[in-house]
Amino acid sequence: MPKEQNLYDQEVFFEKYSGMERSRRGLAGAGEWPVLQKLLPDFAQKEVLDLGCGFGWHCAYAARQGAKRVVGVDLSEKMLAVAKKQNAFPNVEYRCHTLDEIEEPPDSFDIVLSSLALHYLPSFDAVCEKVAGVLRAGGLFVFTVEHPVFTAYGTQQWLYDENGEIVCWPVDRYFERGPRQAEFLGETVCKYHRTLTDYLDTLLQRGFEMQRFVEPMPTEQALAEDSGMADELRRPMMMIICARNAKKGRQEE
Repeated sequence: MPKEQNLYDQEVFFEKYSGMERSRRGLAGAGEWPVLQKLLPDFAQKEVLDLGCGFGWHCAYAARQGAKRVVGVDLSEKMLAVAKKQNAFPNVEYRCHTLDEIEEPPDSFDIVLSSLALHYLPSFDAVCEKVAGVLRAGGLFVFTVEHPVFTAYGTQQWLYDENGEIVCWPVDRYFERGPRQAEFLGETVCKYHRTLTDYLDTLLQRGFEMQRFVEPMPTEQALAEDSGMADELRRPMMMIICARNAKKGRQEE
């Protein structure tokens, strides 16, 4: 997210975020991880860039899987302080700056990752342009982002009836791209709504080749452990996209 919107370095918000399941347990606490893990490539001897790395869980996973070099980028100094403490590896470097401030030579990375960060940025096209530049031929761009059905209305809250029961998830202003004021952990957060076309066609226009597209659902284990998770089957919360940088040619498989 832009520097002026960085809530993650505000003490109260950071404490709330740190208490979330996915913050405390890392990848084991991320509901989408069982699906995402299956879509990730072989990291052995690869150079990896993680955009919006947060506490560094994905950086640590890449390092454990044999990555040659991992660069984790995030705007939050507080989150990076945790990452450097809990997920430190000799081949992992954490940097505090925005996407626009990334200074890497062209064709520097084999894999670019991003987890639930890109919907904070106003221009997805700028992201794709940057990623296409730093990815080598045939390199993979794998990211999770909030689903357009989830972001369209804006508040990201269920609609309830007079008895406090969930009626539905509101979807409105779908084709009205732009900022939305969402409610997250008791704070108002600015996120950017885009259509599914915006995500997929922008990737294609920037020279990417689609590999996989998945709308992850709660696992059977998650549904068994938390009865409230059944409501997550009523609408998609996020999507996972894996795209190959095909504009500059393909690497040998």
